[in-house]
Amino acid sequence: MSAVLLQAQGLRAAYGASQVLFGIDFEIRAGEVMGLLGRNGMGKTTLIRNLLGMKSPQAGSVRFEGTEITGHSSDRIARLGLAVVPEGRQVFPNLSVDEHLTAFAARRNGAAQPWTPASVYALFPRLAERKKNMGNQLSGGEQQMLAIGRALVTNPKLLILDEATEGLAPLIREEIWQCLTRLRQAGQTLVVVDKYVNRLVQIADRHLILERGSVAWQGSSAELDQDRSLWHRYLGV
Repeated sequence: MSAVLLQAQGLRAAYGASQVLFGIDFEIRAGEVMGLLGRNGMGKTTLIRNLLGMKSPQAGSVRFEGTEITGHSSDRIARLGLAVVPEGRQVFPNLSVDEHLTAFAARRNGAAQPWTPASVYALFPRLAERKKNMGNQLSGGEQQMLAIGRALVTNPKLLILDEATEGLAPLIREEIWQCLTRLRQAGQTLVVVDKYVNRLVQIADRHLILERGSVAWQGSSAELDQDRSLWHRYLGV
C-alpha cells in the first residue's frame, strides 16, 4: 500500500457556540481518490477549511506527510503541496486566463512532467481559446476549468475539489468528470466533494460520509455502489 499522505485525528471545530465537527478521523494515501459526501450543512466545507488552515480546530490534529500542520497558516500549508478548487470558483475578475495560470505556477510535488499553462490548455482547449479573456469575461463552466487549471499548475501533492460540477451545464459537467478521470489515471491524490454520487463511485477508491459533523460511514466505492440504502439515508439521493 502507498504511504499515508494526509491524516486527521479527532478533529473538532465550532463557530462560536455552534459545534460543527465532532471528532473526525480519516486518512488518505498517496494516489487515492476519496469522495467526501454528505447533505448540505453536515460539515464538509468546515472540514476542508480545517485541513487547509483556513480555520483552526478546537481539538485534534492534521498531519501531512507525517508532519503536524495543525494551526499552520493556509499559505504555509499550500506551499507544502495542498491545493483546493473552491466552491464558487473564486477566479480574479481583473486577471486574464493566462495571468491566472502564470501567477500560480509552482513545482510542489517534484513531478518529472509538471503541470504548466501549456498542459492545462491541452487539457481544456476552451481555455486556450480564451487565454486573453479576463476572469469576469468567462462563462461559469470556463471559470470552473480555470479554477481547476489554476490549482493544477501549483503541482499539488493533494488536490481538494469542493463541488467542482455544481451548477454546470451537462456537457461542461462531463468535461470536468473526464478531467478527474485523467487525473486519477495520472496518480493525482484527490478529495472530491460532489452530489453526483453515481459518477463519483466510478472514479473514487473510497468514500467518507459526514452526518451532523461526525463520520457516519467509510468504505469503498464498490460497497457504496452496492448499498443504495446509504444513498437514501445520508445523501438524500
